[in-house]
Amino acid sequence: MQYDYLIVGGGIVGLSCAWQLQKRYPHASILLLEKEKEIAAHQTGHNSGVIHSGIYYQPESLKANFCRRGLIETIQFCQEHQIDYKQCGKLLVATDQLELVRMQALYQRSIENNIDCQLISTETLKDMEPWISGLGAVHIKATGIVDYREICRHMARVFTASGGTIELANPVLKIEENDKQIILHTGRGPRHADMMVCCAGLQADRLVKAHGINADFQIIPFRGEYYKLKQEFCDHIKHLIYPIPDPAMPFLGIHLTPMIDGTVTVGPNALLGFKREGYGRFNFSLADTCGMLGYAGFWRVMGANYKSGFNEIRNAYFKRAYVKQVTKYCPRLTSEDLSHHTAGIRAQAVLSDGTLIHDFLFEETKRGVHVCNAPSPAASSAIPIGNYLCDRVSAKIQNL
Repeated sequence: MQYDYLIVGGGIVGLSCAWQLQKRYPHASILLLEKEKEIAAHQTGHNSGVIHSGIYYQPESLKANFCRRGLIETIQFCQEHQIDYKQCGKLLVATDQLELVRMQALYQRSIENNIDCQLISTETLKDMEPWISGLGAVHIKATGIVDYREICRHMARVFTASGGTIELANPVLKIEENDKQIILHTGRGPRHADMMVCCAGLQADRLVKAHGINADFQIIPFRGEYYKLKQEFCDHIKHLIYPIPDPAMPFLGIHLTPMIDGTVTVGPNALLGFKREGYGRFNFSLADTCGMLGYAGFWRVMGANYKSGFNEIRNAYFKRAYVKQVTKYCPRLTSEDLSHHTAGIRAQAVLSDGTLIHDFLFEETKRGVHVCNAPSPAASSAIPIGNYLCDRVSAKIQNL
């Protein structure tokens, strides 16, 4: 089977790339391959649904630029396709003196990133959110919520209506490349093309190796567990409520998130995962665990962060410890007010020296582009990421 372009991965980044590539080259034959029986089965379908503003990220980094553009373009896409979304705004709440200092740094970064936000006092915070307590907060009006699975369904419809093809339940096993073409050996036989873009998420490192690329990173899965509030409490939370994050860590802390369906979730934590695609209460994969334990970068990152790792384990197994993280800024909540919600897995790329990769990471060959690390906020940023990948493909076409 011969195509002009092959896209690997049916999450929001792969679908965004496929849809925009088909729009850019309407007469091209484009195939998207997804190993699961449905699209958005992993990170996209298990995230918090937040349309981020980009306040956290280093100015002029890919993260900051993609996220800032992504918020605008995601909302435009929702409006064009009549997808429900809501710009409820976000409050980043400081609860002690250290967090106040970090809050000021975040506010300064927001100015550098051209994000419209304001510092608010304890009194204003209480007026906006009577259930929330803090020494102050940053209010970001533009931050929103959406169902990213619904966005993916619309991207898939537009892609296939424009002539694209999607094959579900068809994993890529090996990737070969020569001067004339790229060949993906799949569960249903080989697929040939002039160019490939691989957006494999939790399997990104494995498909890089399957392509014969010697890259210095490995995916370490971090499991994010969520609770949800009692339904009668949900109307009391109007905004997204986030703690002030530790700038040394890539995680944003346990937060309150109003969902587009009216639910309010509490979470996530960031617990080391022993199965890359394990969403149940108890998950273990021998292959995933052995691969992780055999990687030098895993031991180095664990050694550098063992204290926070123990805290995450405690919070995961003791509900009261988990809730204590929330009652810092929402003291009315108790353990009895929360029930279990679905979990998610974050694909975190780690270098062999133990460095956590915070920004986007790509590997390229003459005919291929691999998205090796697409950290949060990849869903918010998916449309500009897809456009960036299309630009990389267009540049490669000119060089062939």
